[in-house]
Amino acid sequence: MKVCKFGGTSMATAESIRQVAEIVRSDPDRRFVVVSAPGKRSKSDVKVTDLLYEAYRAASAGKSSADALQVVRTRFDDIVRDLGLELNLSPYFEEIRAEIDGGAGVDYCASRGEYLSAVVTAAYLGYEFIDAVEIVKFFDDGRFDSEYTNDIASARLARSEGAVIPGFYGQINGSGVKTFSRGGSDVSGAIVARAVKASVYENWTDVNGFLMCDPRIVENPKYIGTLTYKELRELSYMGATVLHPDSIFPVRNEGIPINIRNTFDPTHPGTMIIPSEQRSASRYPITGVVGMKNFAAIHIEKSMMNSELGFIRKALTVLEHYNVSVEHIPSGIDTLTLVVNGEQFSGDLAKRVVGELKSILATGNVYLEEDIALIATVGHGMAARKGTAATLFGALSRAEINIVMIDQGSSEMNIIVAVRNDDYEKAINAIYRAFVN
Repeated sequence: MKVCKFGGTSMATAESIRQVAEIVRSDPDRRFVVVSAPGKRSKSDVKVTDLLYEAYRAASAGKSSADALQVVRTRFDDIVRDLGLELNLSPYFEEIRAEIDGGAGVDYCASRGEYLSAVVTAAYLGYEFIDAVEIVKFFDDGRFDSEYTNDIASARLARSEGAVIPGFYGQINGSGVKTFSRGGSDVSGAIVARAVKASVYENWTDVNGFLMCDPRIVENPKYIGTLTYKELRELSYMGATVLHPDSIFPVRNEGIPINIRNTFDPTHPGTMIIPSEQRSASRYPITGVVGMKNFAAIHIEKSMMNSELGFIRKALTVLEHYNVSVEHIPSGIDTLTLVVNGEQFSGDLAKRVVGELKSILATGNVYLEEDIALIATVGHGMAARKGTAATLFGALSRAEINIVMIDQGSSEMNIIVAVRNDDYEKAINAIYRAFVN
């Protein structure tokens, strides 16, 4: 049995939904389908979810949500007409408008794109529609209740021969709607895959899988045929956004592989994401090179730091107090670096944090370095091959790029280097070309 999740581009038009239906009908094992809200039809278009946020903002300001909802209604009416469906959406939109104008929360508003998308797709496929609030549950504090959800979803889906389920949201407090973070339909698909014990979770999008580098930086990077769950986590954290990073958790413990596929090139095998123990030898010592700009590093120096009990804890309590998350913590005997998101850590906040760190740690050697980019070189094959680090650092040296900082995880599956923002693209290219010929 296969579970298929289709992203916003796949749901954007009647033509793309026809392609979705063709994919689903081509394999009788594709019994359960999870869908996103319609995405952009062109670069200048607006996603349905963003239109629904506009409706919410209008209602919150005491205005009617009618204008924003009419744009959404037109999008769906066009899809229904072009699909040749006899489906009256008026009752759905009347209910949605009444709920939004009546004070429904932002999560309810944002979720209606997936809801309507699933209603339309189920009608076109002739599948049962199952609302996500029936099978996806959240604790009262907003945390996803994975085990209760799995029990309920397993029982409910076992009674269905084929169903379409909206992604992105579930139920909280017994009646309210709670959404995952943006891109959360990927998580919904994984939840369904776990519940039905799928043989594979197919995540259909508008690309042929993961690339070894960002194609906006490296020309014609190679595709990644196979990834492990751990490699996916590393790549997703550092900016590879093909798949929501949290989507691996429901399926990882069950050993269910994830197959990233392209709705618009369905014959391409895509990228398969599998457990580490199933990983075979790769042609290249690395799996991918990814990164992000705009980090900041708080450098702390103090003699005999290593013998001072609670030193790191004291430093972290300052950042916790100011709600600043720490991304990485490279350290030495007398040095400690706290890497944070630079876009959220600047100006007065940075000054206050640095000042308090000097005070609580009793050292004047605390300074901030901004405009840093982090680049992660990831791959299970790295630890088993001699000279991986030498190749990486040699490539940066030949490109005359200064390394600001080095951080390597205990798994030896990735090496993270920090460079100046201005050197980011040049460094990505240098590392990629050193490993991939």
